[in-house]
Amino acid sequence: MMFKHLSKLVAVPMVMAATIHVQAQQTPYDLSRLKSSWEVVENNYQGKMQFLSSFTFINNGSNPFPSKDWQLYFNFVRMIKPGQQLPGVKLEHVNGDLYRLSPTAEFKGIAPGDSIKVNFASDAWAVNFTDGPTGIYVVWAGQPTKGFPLKDYTIRPSTSARQLMRYPGDKSAVVTPTQIFKQNAVTKDIPLAQLPLVFPTPVSYNTTAGNLVLDAFPDIKADDRLAASARFLNNELITLLGKRATGKVVINFKVDESLAADAYKLDVTPQGVTIAASDNEGAFYGIQSLKALISPAAWAGMPKTISIPAVQVSDYPRFKYRAFMIDVARNFHDKKDLLRLIDVMALYKLNVLHFHFSDDEGWRLEIPGLPELTDVGARRGHTPDFKSMLPPSYGSGPDSTNAAGTGYFSRADFIEILKYATERHIRVLPEIESPGHARAAVKSMEVRYDRLAAQGRQQEAAEYLLTDLKDKSTYHSVQYWNDNVMNVALPSTYKFLEKVITEIQAMYKEAGAPLAAVHMGGDEVPHGVFEQSPACIALMQHDKNIKNVDDLWYYFYRKVHQILQAKNLEVAGWEETGMRKTTIDGKAASIPNPDFANDNFQLNVWNNVIGGGQEDLSYRLANAGYKVILSGVSNFYFDMAYMKSFDEPGFYWGGFVDIDKPFYFIPFDYYKNSKVDGKGDPVTAATFMGKDRLTGFGQSNIRGIQGLLWSETVTNSDRMEYMIYPKMLGLAERAWAQDPAWATEKDSAKAEQLYSQAWSVFTNVVGKRELPRLDKLNGGYNYRIPTAGVQVNEGEVSVNSQFPGMVIRYTTNGDEPTQKSPVYTAPFKAGGKTVKVRVFDTRGRSSRSTTVKVPQPQEQLRNNRN
Repeated sequence: MMFKHLSKLVAVPMVMAATIHVQAQQTPYDLSRLKSSWEVVENNYQGKMQFLSSFTFINNGSNPFPSKDWQLYFNFVRMIKPGQQLPGVKLEHVNGDLYRLSPTAEFKGIAPGDSIKVNFASDAWAVNFTDGPTGIYVVWAGQPTKGFPLKDYTIRPSTSARQLMRYPGDKSAVVTPTQIFKQNAVTKDIPLAQLPLVFPTPVSYNTTAGNLVLDAFPDIKADDRLAASARFLNNELITLLGKRATGKVVINFKVDESLAADAYKLDVTPQGVTIAASDNEGAFYGIQSLKALISPAAWAGMPKTISIPAVQVSDYPRFKYRAFMIDVARNFHDKKDLLRLIDVMALYKLNVLHFHFSDDEGWRLEIPGLPELTDVGARRGHTPDFKSMLPPSYGSGPDSTNAAGTGYFSRADFIEILKYATERHIRVLPEIESPGHARAAVKSMEVRYDRLAAQGRQQEAAEYLLTDLKDKSTYHSVQYWNDNVMNVALPSTYKFLEKVITEIQAMYKEAGAPLAAVHMGGDEVPHGVFEQSPACIALMQHDKNIKNVDDLWYYFYRKVHQILQAKNLEVAGWEETGMRKTTIDGKAASIPNPDFANDNFQLNVWNNVIGGGQEDLSYRLANAGYKVILSGVSNFYFDMAYMKSFDEPGFYWGGFVDIDKPFYFIPFDYYKNSKVDGKGDPVTAATFMGKDRLTGFGQSNIRGIQGLLWSETVTNSDRMEYMIYPKMLGLAERAWAQDPAWATEKDSAKAEQLYSQAWSVFTNVVGKRELPRLDKLNGGYNYRIPTAGVQVNEGEVSVNSQFPGMVIRYTTNGDEPTQKSPVYTAPFKAGGKTVKVRVFDTRGRSSRSTTVKVPQPQEQLRNNRN
């Protein structure tokens, strides 16, 4: 780590609002005058898997920045290398992703107009802006309870290869406009009239002659069993048509006992509509397909007439379990966000919302009788000891009013969400993270213990305690927490879990919502936990079945299984729930645990990083008897960045995930169509050499597919929707549609041809029908608009988009394209000019700009020289 003064800089004139004058009087220095920035200096620093980065602080004020009595806090998703020495300041890890910078006796302050630079090395590498430090604030010695945010803070873009290349042999610094153009060029532009009108792809779809014209409200009739579906469609059509007189068109809901509960038949003729189903679930999917037939533009606002093409559809889902997980713990997303999400899930026939409401950084659900869970566990902000609330995480800052860091769902909120989801045939799976990833619960129950113990109510205080107060174990979780695990030897831990499950079950009952399982977490319990816990040591001495610390894991899940079984609930968990630690040839290894294989445990298997060595874990667990939900990071982690670009938010430890990754996934043989590994390098046959394949028995244990959005880098509603859409459409297609022809074709050349055809159809449907539909639904969604591909050849510029049908606009004078800029229709000459290109949606939103400096063609250059 290095620290140095930079050359004198010209001080910026001091211009302050009245409120800033007040702050300046209350604090030793006016922080609005401190300009700060961070940048990557070098990846692969010193030839190791680490990177060097740098803070710069510039004093633009007329007073010196103090030499003492301050601490600067920030969140950073990388582990800063410990033990780095630097004169003048000390950099410490506080807990989790929170760090503290403080002055030593050698620090001389920052004179007006001067600046300092702090360089430090960290694990791994940094590629995009969400890798940078966030939530920077200063605490003055005289005001230890308050943090003052640094508002003039920027992350400087990485532009050079040494900043962007992660390691020797990295595929490329960034994805270039030319590479994007080549990727898009394989897609054929298909006329709108030739595209299928129902999405996701149905089992059987036929167009017939004519159109059904709605110029009045239809007469909706239903067999008694399907009356709820008729009411739902009635409400949907009121939104579309408004309240108007009933016409002659009849929409009939008919019971067809021959159909499975989630199957339907849809018949649209010029005279009317019939939706046949055996259950309201199937009828609901028929309604979604009927809505898909209506032009997206019609949803903009009560057209006088609507023309619906005549079709015959017979359909049912490939998988019974079609899920999406939303993490509201790391960063909070409110009821409006969830209801908007449920609407899109319903539109695309997804039927499980995995509700990740608890983690280290937040507990987001009110539990009657345990107010500390939300009073403490749902609040983040600065306090001197970080006890009355959780510390800032992921940039939430010092103030507990920050909407990303602080917030929870009241009991009434959650019941409303459950009712809303149930009406749309979406089950909500609640997740109680345990025993790891549980810091919010652990610390909340410690505060409860302290409160009651101080009142002399010792027995009551210990009733729900999750901590062995004499535990001296040392560990660090993957997210760098050192105190985030429930102690599995304490009876109070199981009493806590039973209390929470009981209260959650009561909410479902009141909402009339189905609850068949509770997800109990189970992932990433760190090495070293429990080793010096007197409670765990005593349990191991008492129970001879527990021979070592690893066996405590199986003890915990046996107890959890018993609690849920007594309530007629199944255990769901992450993959580690079904794993057993052992050795193979003397080396540590994990295998499917035979203890729970026959207990109907449902596992989300996330670790399928291509090239990471665990590519076959989903198949091994399914072959062993576990019920598996395919949730692999390589295809379904929507918090992974879309592509390698400094401006593209998200993680990438499992690879970059765009809409193609879920689309080309083959559930029962994903080795076959994996195209790149976690580093972005092409996959070869050797990648899967020796990996277990899915057996016929294993296939019967694959329950479904799930997309997931972890929210570490997702701090607001717009970012949430940007990361989810349009990736969710790839998920929906693969979860609902039957195995496509390209997935089963043996001839690799023919399979690739079939895939290219299917990809063209899919991207045309997305660009010309589904994204325009999302522009209209609920006032519009903030889906990601892909950046343009640009190719230059002899001064001629060619442009394309990932999704045909989206409007491309450009300029040749260096200005940013707007809705008034020329529309790209064909290649154009622009030799010697700076071309900027943007892709626009139907609402006028646009992608980021793609800028290309077009060289003069060789002939022109020769003429200029002559």
